Amino acid sequence: MTIPQILICLTIVLYLAFITCVGVYFNRRGSGANTDEYYLGGRKMGPLVVAMSAEASDMSGWLLMGLPGLAYLTGVAEPFWTAVGLAVGTYFNWLLVAKRLRRYSAKLDAITIPSFFSKRYKDDRRIISCIAAVIIVIFFVPYVASGFKAIGTLFSTLFNVDYHVTMLIGATIIIIYTVLGGLAAVATIDLIQSIVMSIALISIVTFGIIQAGGWGQVVSNAQEMTGYLNVFQGYNTATGETGTYGTLAIVSTLAWGLGYFGMPHILVRFMSIEDEEKLTISRRVGSIWVVIAMGVAVLIGIVGFGVSKAGMLATLTTSSESETVIIQLADLLSQYGVFFSLLAGITLAGIMASTMSTADSQLLAAASSMSEDLLHGFLNIKMDTRSSMLAARGTVVLIAIVGAALAWNPNSSVFQIVSFAWAGFGATFGPAMLCALFWKRSNRQGIMAGLVAGGVMIFVWKFLVRPLGGLWNIYELLPAFLVALLAIVIVSLATPAPEADVVKAFEEYDR
Repeated sequence: MTIPQILICLTIVLYLAFITCVGVYFNRRGSGANTDEYYLGGRKMGPLVVAMSAEASDMSGWLLMGLPGLAYLTGVAEPFWTAVGLAVGTYFNWLLVAKRLRRYSAKLDAITIPSFFSKRYKDDRRIISCIAAVIIVIFFVPYVASGFKAIGTLFSTLFNVDYHVTMLIGATIIIIYTVLGGLAAVATIDLIQSIVMSIALISIVTFGIIQAGGWGQVVSNAQEMTGYLNVFQGYNTATGETGTYGTLAIVSTLAWGLGYFGMPHILVRFMSIEDEEKLTISRRVGSIWVVIAMGVAVLIGIVGFGVSKAGMLATLTTSSESETVIIQLADLLSQYGVFFSLLAGITLAGIMASTMSTADSQLLAAASSMSEDLLHGFLNIKMDTRSSMLAARGTVVLIAIVGAALAWNPNSSVFQIVSFAWAGFGATFGPAMLCALFWKRSNRQGIMAGLVAGGVMIFVWKFLVRPLGGLWNIYELLPAFLVALLAIVIVSLATPAPEADVVKAFEEYDR
């Protein structure tokens, strides 16, 4: 192992030790003493922590690996419209959902998204909770797997060691601090990790521009490839082919923004804030950060392409290769002395941060659904506080093991895995959440129909319809979201109106 690699490794080890200590601290402070503390931090989180935790848990390894890799390989069109859709979705999620969900969930004493739906519609049999919990497990397992895959790719690429060993080590660290500290630990660590991610983004894009020969050279290199910098054209680095990025593709890509309304690990952050009025601060901070972060991430891909054209990096021709562009740039950075090796270590810690901040949140949300909604709610298994906590922590470990198994293939694409899981949550929980918060006439039968219809349509469109190509080649989130919304409306109107006390509770919350 070279001296730069040793310094990078030392930086990363110190970072991992630090965040593990944070988990231990919150465990000893009592943040995992009961389920309300464990899942929602006792609804005492500050606005800055909520903002940065929500956005850090949102972005995942997709921000530092998937998005730059896509920009490197295809030019700016697809990543640009994806980022626009996500930025708009982020803002409207904060604006429309955050305060209403915080207020209504507190009124109903709901600590998970499935329990919110059940209590909102007075589903005493907890069928909604069961359906929602199953959806969470189905789509969070591959989402968690994408995070583990990103960590494995990071270390195997950098140190030329076995992918599977490094993936399992990273997964173990995430499990430890999630099990120990609950949401208070996870949210605080996410705040720290958002700062590390920011340092990583700024450092690597600045270095890359210098290596490519300056900003003018970056632009010049990109312009040599027809359509590379055109938001209405696509480019394939591997084949050199240029294509049109038309209206259908743009609408399909913008649909990413719809996913925000249904992300359990983001929505639960809204429920955890100490004062709903402070969500205005969170909205501004979170929205600004996400726009800047995604813009810089796309820029990293373009700059990385320029560095390859300058002969400083090998040309990356597949999605799994292009997603390592930030790792390759960090490795190049480490060759310039001790300070730059440490800076490269911080950059790579930023990749870990982006991955961990999502994986920990997803594990926590999945654990809450399994223990609170399935075991306690639907199956009516009586558990005291200690038993509930053991069930929650056991679920974290179980889901992480399954996620690690799915991440075993080192050639899978982080972007594609996240894309599918994102669509799954957006199409199931998104329409249900909007109707629960804004439509008084919606009922439990409609919500059940929407959850099932959205989940089924994701698989149908992804594996049966989209492969047909042409007009059918639309991101599965958009058609599945519309089908789920239509199912809620039709079934709600075709079945009896909600009970009087359900309507009364909605009217009191809606004042």
